[in-house]
Amino acid sequence: MKKTNSENLRCPWSQTRDQLLRDFHDHEWGKLNLDDDYLFEMLILQLFQSGLNWRVILHKRENFRKAFKNFDPVGVAALTEQEVGDLMLDSSIIRNHIKINATIKNAKAVLIVQAKYGSFAKYLQSIIPTQIVHHPEIFEDIDVSNDLAKKLAAKMKEDGFFFVGPVIIYSYLQSIGLINDHLECCPAKYHG
Repeated sequence: MKKTNSENLRCPWSQTRDQLLRDFHDHEWGKLNLDDDYLFEMLILQLFQSGLNWRVILHKRENFRKAFKNFDPVGVAALTEQEVGDLMLDSSIIRNHIKINATIKNAKAVLIVQAKYGSFAKYLQSIIPTQIVHHPEIFEDIDVSNDLAKKLAAKMKEDGFFFVGPVIIYSYLQSIGLINDHLECCPAKYHG
């Protein structure tokens, strides 16, 4: 099937027949969303996406939702060793003990920063106050990290977050829309 002109303009990673990935690209990635529940959900998904790809994670998203208490940081922070053991047996998610434990630690860290800053969003915005829109012409122009991601990653590590290196945090910032790295020609750059 020949691609339409508008599809040829899309970010290359979204030029796929996978509808979940296309919808993520069109309606979430690069779209600013500072709802605390969403921010925590994307932090979990980003953590598990590390070393994999968004297509794999998006197809397991509802399974992650069930496994991690509807992405509720209070529920995730309270997971017991027995529940962690059950998650390690759950083939519907990524069974990685390090990532599961990091998710629990991150839930606890989110609760701490929410109490201190008033919200997880305000915490993130203490480093990146508003959306940053880059203007890449080609995919190769998109960074994998930058100084702000490095600064935020360092702060998050200091504040008890795990599995939050600068590359993971840069990708996270793209996924929650604090960084918009859609190609200039992409129809989702300012719409979607």
